[in-house]
Amino acid sequence: MNSDHAFLKPEDYLEPDCAVCGDPAVRMIPQKRIIEKMDEYMSRRDYAGAERHLLYWLEEALQNRDQRGELMLRNELIGHYRKTAREDKALENIDRALELIKELGFEGTVSAGTTYTNSATALNAFGKNERSLQLFEKAAEIYGSSDMTDPSLEGGLYNNMALTCASLGLYERAYALFAKASDVMKTVLYGEAEQAITCLNIAETKEKELGMENAENEIYGLLDMAYELLDTPSLPRDGYYAFVCEKCAPSFSYYGYFAAAEELTKRAEEIYERA
Repeated sequence: MNSDHAFLKPEDYLEPDCAVCGDPAVRMIPQKRIIEKMDEYMSRRDYAGAERHLLYWLEEALQNRDQRGELMLRNELIGHYRKTAREDKALENIDRALELIKELGFEGTVSAGTTYTNSATALNAFGKNERSLQLFEKAAEIYGSSDMTDPSLEGGLYNNMALTCASLGLYERAYALFAKASDVMKTVLYGEAEQAITCLNIAETKEKELGMENAENEIYGLLDMAYELLDTPSLPRDGYYAFVCEKCAPSFSYYGYFAAAEELTKRAEEIYERA
């Protein structure tokens, strides 16, 4: 269960030491407006519209020589193609995004950390776990040394890095990272949704490591905790909440929590219908 677009903000891509700033031949695309429009598409689950939107602005960024804008769009496309299971397109955008980090001189910046995390999450989804872990480690080093890191970005990093470690059989390290993710998200406003995702990720990892029979009691405890977190009254019932409910529901169903899965699916559908 992966965290997603809600952790990405325009400031995660904007660095003051831009290699092309001040160049009159460069015209900057409206990053904030592009991301806000992406949120609208995703609130309606309009993946085709989201792709058209991103590709249109990617062409604009390329024509206008806006490499910072291109980096933002490549990051968004990595996430989009991960969600739509298009490995070739995801890998193409990963390679270009990593090139842009070097071309812009952004190594060591939060922008690089965001790009490494997005790329590593996609690589894990496509089973390329060794390369995924390498990029997660680079992101963790950047986030840990920067006072500009948004805690929600750090929580997302630890959660997804833990999944890669679990895929590689590094269970002790995975659990330590899950614990870090949960601790960080306890400090974030409305972090309960991400804490719930972490609970479900731990449950999946426990089953993978120990088998359902040996981990059954712990798994059910984690599922109960996850549902309680998702049921937090103060959580905004917005597009991101709908996304989380929709992605968590199959895990509840898999473990026999059919009523919980049905309720979460219903909540997501109601939010999407209002969008």
